[in-house]
Amino acid sequence: MSRCATVSRDLHEPVSGTAATARTWLLVEQPGPWGAKALTSSHLDPALGRALEAAANGTGVRIALIRRPGRHADCGTPAVRQVYAAHTMPGGSWLHAATTADPSQLLDLDFTALGRGDHHTFDAALQGRPHTGAPLALVCTNGKRDRCCALLGRPLATELAASGTGGIWEVTHLGGHRFSPTVLVLPYGYAYGRAEAHTIKDVLHAVQEGRIVTEGCRGRSAWERPAQAAELAVRTAAGEYAADALSVVGTEHDVRADEAAPHWEVTVAHADGRRWRVSVAQGASLPPRPESCGVSVLGAPARMDVVAVRELTPTAFAV
Repeated sequence: MSRCATVSRDLHEPVSGTAATARTWLLVEQPGPWGAKALTSSHLDPALGRALEAAANGTGVRIALIRRPGRHADCGTPAVRQVYAAHTMPGGSWLHAATTADPSQLLDLDFTALGRGDHHTFDAALQGRPHTGAPLALVCTNGKRDRCCALLGRPLATELAASGTGGIWEVTHLGGHRFSPTVLVLPYGYAYGRAEAHTIKDVLHAVQEGRIVTEGCRGRSAWERPAQAAELAVRTAAGEYAADALSVVGTEHDVRADEAAPHWEVTVAHADGRRWRVSVAQGASLPPRPESCGVSVLGAPARMDVVAVRELTPTAFAV
């Protein structure tokens, strides 16, 4: 059976509007092997993993485990772990770092506040500080979820780290393994699919300058999938690549009697006052195929198709 990533690439399945959704990411270092549900199937205490999942549920915070690139011997529990928190909303994005010898301290976090973008709970609980190093590039390598992540993600992470590129980590799950290698870049929270080393190096260089590379971009995790696709479409139409220049200020689910597929009208605003209305329709990626390695059931993955991008006149959105 062909790998899911190979099939997706051969069928030219679009990557826009496929990023995992999270306003805030909480990343916890955990070396060694990971299971399919890594928070409860790794050397992290599974009871703690379940408690963290429950604490983050519904708050806009997504928790993932990270580890350094390279071989992953079953080496047990580290004495001190690296922890990161990143908020991805435009105009308020940040990346803070901390270390802890006791990961149960993570339960002291106010996850609701963290999801809103309040970093004070992270700083107080873990003595966190703003991250001063390179932007982070998190490469999904969890072969227990899908073999493509291991077969394609691990070589990418190793190549980037060996080249001296800073901020490279392996991560447990970013969703969309059929787009492997998949990479999440923080602090802005843009995800990339079918990534190559030279592309990620360009992405990281741009992030250091406050810019976004749209090539291979799946979307910004701060928004749901229709808004991800709409924002990327406006970037392309307007030639705007400043990271925090655009915000999604409205998403309306348009129920149309003559359309079986969901349809949205998304309003994207520029920091300079301009606005666009973007029509996005949910389509199906055909022909049907297994959506994941090891799965025999055929499916047609949902895709976000941008139907129209229209710049609004000032009178169209004046109060």
